Amino acid sequence: MSHHILVVEDEVVTRAKLVGYFENEGYQVSEAESGDRMREIMASERIDLVMLDINLPGEDGLLLTRELRSRSEVGIILVTGRVDSIDRIVGLEMGADDYVTKPFELRELLVRVKNLLWRIGLAEKAREQGTSVTQDSNIISFGDWQFDINRRALTHHGEPVKLTKAEYELLVAFSSHPNVVLSRERILNMLSHRVEAPNDRTIDVLIRRMRAKMESDPKNPQIFVTVHGEGYMFAGDS
Repeated sequence: MSHHILVVEDEVVTRAKLVGYFENEGYQVSEAESGDRMREIMASERIDLVMLDINLPGEDGLLLTRELRSRSEVGIILVTGRVDSIDRIVGLEMGADDYVTKPFELRELLVRVKNLLWRIGLAEKAREQGTSVTQDSNIISFGDWQFDINRRALTHHGEPVKLTKAEYELLVAFSSHPNVVLSRERILNMLSHRVEAPNDRTIDVLIRRMRAKMESDPKNPQIFVTVHGEGYMFAGDS
């Protein structure tokens, strides 16, 4: 079964070009010219990925991104004429997975779509294989570990493991998104208000620290998995 893409774009020519191109590449494609039409389609169809124009008339595409992300784990690629890096950062912070600016190369966009759908498939496969992350009253269990978010307590076989504030925040971020690939930038946005002088390197250092504390073999991680070129995924071993 082919993946289903929803193109949300008010500009008729651009929308037709995107729809025609991706249909020709074998995808099922639906189209919407507004946020309201997008909501109607999302409510009635199974959508795998949304290409969303930020500059929709009457609605802010960034707020639509946040709305989409609050309701589902659908893939989101923002398509816009804006070049301001702040829009890109805010879009990712709102939950978008990727971002392209007009004018864009259709083949480049196709690569981004394929990569994002691959990541989504990877997460779904991990869930189907029974990667066990269960949550009850903010207590998350995975393998021999238990993480009590409210008490800020991590235990292994019942033995407490100390966490710094930044490590605790990192574990909250990951355990709230099990089997989902998170970019360094997205992780950073969850931590930056608590981490001094944050940058991408901060995340790599924190991941190494968490692996040293939690992985049986830090060089072959099973909990904090690297997805090369994309970021990291929390895959608590069942």
